[in-house]
Amino acid sequence: MREIIRMGKDIIDRGEDFVIAKVIQTVGSTPRKKGAWMLMTAEGTFYGTVGGGKLEAEVERICRETIRTRESGIHEFRLTPEDQQGIDMRCGGDAKVSIEFVDHLNPDNFEEDMERSATAYIFGAGHVGKEIAKVLKFVGFTTVVLDDRPEFANAERFPDADRIIVLDDFGIAFKDISTDEDSFIIIVTRGHSGDYDVLKQALERPGAYIGMIGSRKKIAAVYGMLREYGFGEADIARVHSPIGLAIGAETPEEIAVSIAAEMILVRSQLSKER
Repeated sequence: MREIIRMGKDIIDRGEDFVIAKVIQTVGSTPRKKGAWMLMTAEGTFYGTVGGGKLEAEVERICRETIRTRESGIHEFRLTPEDQQGIDMRCGGDAKVSIEFVDHLNPDNFEEDMERSATAYIFGAGHVGKEIAKVLKFVGFTTVVLDDRPEFANAERFPDADRIIVLDDFGIAFKDISTDEDSFIIIVTRGHSGDYDVLKQALERPGAYIGMIGSRKKIAAVYGMLREYGFGEADIARVHSPIGLAIGAETPEEIAVSIAAEMILVRSQLSKER
């Protein structure tokens, strides 16, 4: 999804229109689930997929028609081969697909997607990390959970995470990921050492937001280590710590809400600047 959104931004910047097809609801067995996206340019080139086969062929046909008519709509597809109105696919189920025309001169219906393109990298799969992942998913962030403990960083504990990475060591925390100006880095590991290792690497990479949990005493100690390592005050000023808005949060759930609120604020500010 993020790649499609990024591509859409580039197309708008080039002054071109396009169409986005999104699987917004599925029932039963379908080739792709909710969240699958496909983009069609005005020239008819497609990127992404909504499932392949006859479903994709039908969606492609409607996308071409949408480019011509400029009229968006929601389309329902019956995937059961027994149904005479179905589209004869082996997997049984129903899919609802939103097909949206995006006018580059007035891309209002795409701006919300651009705001939701931010990815949250949650370093630490403990109690706080678990609650943060839940809240951020509700408010439109792509979530990636990273920890060096497989018994914590797993799909059973984080069923809604977009990606889960079991690290060999927090000292190489960014080995399998690349951050950009839409990346939000949340540091909530189980100890000072892990927090410092991740923060040190985060400050060497691009990102929209870096937040680290901890008491003021711990934060001061980590900042002192960063200065000794060679980071300047401008680098340290990038860090939101104590992390989250000051709402008197105490429980993991409350802390997660305060962090999400701060991240939403930063995301909104960035959107206004762009």
